[in-house]
Amino acid sequence: MVSGKLYQVMAATASSFGCIAMGLLNVWPSYTVPLLTSNTTNILSAPMTSSEESLLGSLPSLGAMVGTAIVGPLIETFGRKLGGVAVGLPFAVSWAIIAVAKSSILILVARFLGGVAGGAYLILSPMFISEVAEDSIRGALSSSSILFYCFGALSSYLLGWFFSYHTIIWINMAVSVLCCALLMGVPESPVYLMKKNREEDARVSMSLYRGVSPTSMIVQEEISKIKRQIHPSVELTTIIEKAEEAEKEKLNTEEIKEEPIQKTSALKTLYKSYASRRGFLVVITVITLQVSMGMVPVQVYAKHVFNEADPSQADLYSVFFAVVMVAGSLITGGIADKAGRRILIIGSSAAVAVCMATLGMLIQTKVAPPWLTMVMILLYCFCFMCGAGSIPYVLLAEVFTPEVQACASMIIVEWVWFLNFLILVVFTWLNSLIGIHGTFYIFAVTSVINTILSYILVPETKGLSNNQIQDLLRGRGK
Repeated sequence: MVSGKLYQVMAATASSFGCIAMGLLNVWPSYTVPLLTSNTTNILSAPMTSSEESLLGSLPSLGAMVGTAIVGPLIETFGRKLGGVAVGLPFAVSWAIIAVAKSSILILVARFLGGVAGGAYLILSPMFISEVAEDSIRGALSSSSILFYCFGALSSYLLGWFFSYHTIIWINMAVSVLCCALLMGVPESPVYLMKKNREEDARVSMSLYRGVSPTSMIVQEEISKIKRQIHPSVELTTIIEKAEEAEKEKLNTEEIKEEPIQKTSALKTLYKSYASRRGFLVVITVITLQVSMGMVPVQVYAKHVFNEADPSQADLYSVFFAVVMVAGSLITGGIADKAGRRILIIGSSAAVAVCMATLGMLIQTKVAPPWLTMVMILLYCFCFMCGAGSIPYVLLAEVFTPEVQACASMIIVEWVWFLNFLILVVFTWLNSLIGIHGTFYIFAVTSVINTILSYILVPETKGLSNNQIQDLLRGRGK
């Protein structure tokens, strides 16, 4: 079992490593904008305009929408490994373009390409993890994409503090290549292999991920479970029928009679299945409110936010900010399978609401010393990452059957990247219209709404198998 869990950790690491590259990519403008917009810049032939500066931060989100759309067909056709390598290549291409670019247009194109890869990894990671992870550690592993993203952001702030412009580019390119190399070192997903009718390969793969023999009862049960999950007709069977079918498969696995089943599109199944519809509603609601709680613009424009409070320490506080992000993600990964999903997202959202309202008041009135505002920003970040920022992606990996996972993930993550683009564009406009304190008040209201809706909608999925989660989602609607 130890070696099996090691393989699961390796798969989670390999499929989430692109999130480090995305963290590096997103934070890059935080310390690069002054170099690219300065009238004395020697990096570009002409300094960036204000509109180009705005696009520098937001274009990766538009690119991510493209990556989200193309990753599903790629990994369903070529597998989680080769498909993942293919969608990771734009990372390397984007940094290669930036390394030689003298035009702001080329840099913007490169930022868009990097976003393509980042969006793809946000689909690949939860899907791969949900297909190989045991129920007992699924929550912790599903948090790895957010943890790795935060580690990438921290690394980017540190790189910007200590290294030169071109050195940072080459480090980013090396990370991009490593993304592709890691994926080639893990076994293929058994779910993908079963979808391609490669049952023997799927048994070998599952045996590695469970640390047992390919002929063991554990592997037979897992393969039987996958077979039931990928058939569209499963939703119509009763609990008793499913139990009887499982018993028959355990007793006579080699003599299963495969009957032709009419294939239904994943989108149609997502619409017709009550459990899938409910899971979709839960995830898209909490993930929409999560984005609207302000972490993305605060992170991308961290230096600007800290300049509002204490210009002399903006670089130092940006690094502290990223350290707190990593710490919050680590804590969530460590306790998600013990504390549960609901309590983390509800408690985290409530704490964020208090932090945002307090921040708005401190910045508006300036009644407190700058260090207190800094502490409150860091506390906001920590509270956000301890639940509201990570649990929605755990749910994304848990609540869907393999049959609709790719389709549902693509739709939800497309929406996330559109919201990220929108909020990054609107953030600057809102700051000029109502001030940064007013923007923080809006984030506080959103956090209150997330607290209430999470209490009403989010089911507790801790320690449940995929079939049990589907039964839970169906049962809550009856």
